[in-house]
Amino acid sequence: MRKNIPFASFENMHAEIRRELDAAYRTVMDRSYFIQGKACEQFEREFAGYCGTDYCIGVGNGLDALMLILRAMEIGEGDEVIVPSNTYIATALAVSYVGAKPVFVEPELATFNINPDLIEEKITGKTKAIIAVHLQGRPADMDSINAVARKYGLRVIEDAAQAHGARYKGKKVGSLGDAAGFSFYPGKNLGALGDGGCVTTNDRVIADKVRALGNYGSDYKYHHIYKGCNSRLDEMQAAFLSVKLKQLDKWNQERRRIAGRYLSEIHNPLIALPCRSDSSFEHIYHVFVIRCRERDSLEKYLKERGIGTLKHYPIPMHLQGAYADLNIRKGDLPIAEEISETVLSIPMYYGMSDEDISYVIEVINRYGD
Repeated sequence: MRKNIPFASFENMHAEIRRELDAAYRTVMDRSYFIQGKACEQFEREFAGYCGTDYCIGVGNGLDALMLILRAMEIGEGDEVIVPSNTYIATALAVSYVGAKPVFVEPELATFNINPDLIEEKITGKTKAIIAVHLQGRPADMDSINAVARKYGLRVIEDAAQAHGARYKGKKVGSLGDAAGFSFYPGKNLGALGDGGCVTTNDRVIADKVRALGNYGSDYKYHHIYKGCNSRLDEMQAAFLSVKLKQLDKWNQERRRIAGRYLSEIHNPLIALPCRSDSSFEHIYHVFVIRCRERDSLEKYLKERGIGTLKHYPIPMHLQGAYADLNIRKGDLPIAEEISETVLSIPMYYGMSDEDISYVIEVINRYGD
């Protein structure tokens, strides 16, 4: 029997906390204070505690979070920053926005994350930092990345936009480098009801500078010490995020349960499953990504049977027009290209019924019959 299963849905998640969201809205409205108020202060305190960091600074979005970290580290024109060749383009755009050059390093095909063994060969005298992306909710190999960074005196920035609540060797992401950028785009595991982001760090200098840079370069009203920008987490989104943060671990646990069924019950030899995470890498499955040589055919097959999918990401960064100036040719980064040509994300969201999960598994297992 054909079912209709969307790629993602927020209905069950939000239905369970609708009263709390409505109360948060009313509280902010009654205060009539919408920027840099008590709700943002509360969320920053709560999220810093959740991640195990000393500081959290709310900003406008995840891209701004990374850009502001780079600016706070005084990385800019003439500098180079190591980034994975397989990630969303925002990671590289943050580097470009500060005037530096993104230098792409290939991922491990098994994990989709940057291969630490390939970083050292891309380091030059211009290299200032490594951005480690916890792609799809799986932590990067931070011990190896930090070891390379220490050897060369580099900063380490976590792009944790897809990894809220993931753990590496018992520690939450966001606390594993010099600073981390998070996105609260609505589709994230911890998503606002609009745009939002934050920076976490244990470095007070970085924290103070990020806060000032995102507030027009101002450390206090009408006193501007930097050429800053406007990037602040507004009160309404902060209030909603405080409500949702209380549920995040439960939601992540359900994602891991769904992923466990996919990993155990999908047996189609035409489908490559993501590698299982050991206890060192607590994956929170922002998305569940399979690979197939005939990806477009599989995508069409699933759509015809009512199963929503997305491709993360169909064109690698180095082949995008935005980065044509880097003169990286097709074939130069073969692993990123292979991933982009074969990946397909299947339904993964809180509120999927066991019947829906079983249907997805059954249909995928029948592909190619």
